[in-house]
Amino acid sequence: MAKKIALFKEGRFNDKGLGKLLVHDSPYFRIINFNLKAGQTMPVHNHDVEGQLSVTILEGNGFFLGADDAELPAAAGDILIADIAEPHGFRAETDMRVLVTIAPPL
Repeated sequence: MAKKIALFKEGRFNDKGLGKLLVHDSPYFRIINFNLKAGQTMPVHNHDVEGQLSVTILEGNGFFLGADDAELPAAAGDILIADIAEPHGFRAETDMRVLVTIAPPL
């Protein structure tokens, strides 16, 4: 049977830091919802494993952050794809809802 998640209801914003909801976790892929209030940042980081991640901006706008202070504008409807070992993070200009899929999961 299919699994249904009311993401906008279950995924919450947090004034003190990132809102985070583990949407799905399996041996094949992981989906995480991050909600950032305007001005919040997920610091640039990377994972020393093979795999890829996709970042779907569901709401709001900001920047996808990379190595060497690289910034790629990101707005609702954008999908960003990167190797999981590549440095990545986010900075929200407005309240942002982000859905990250990691395959294979960490």
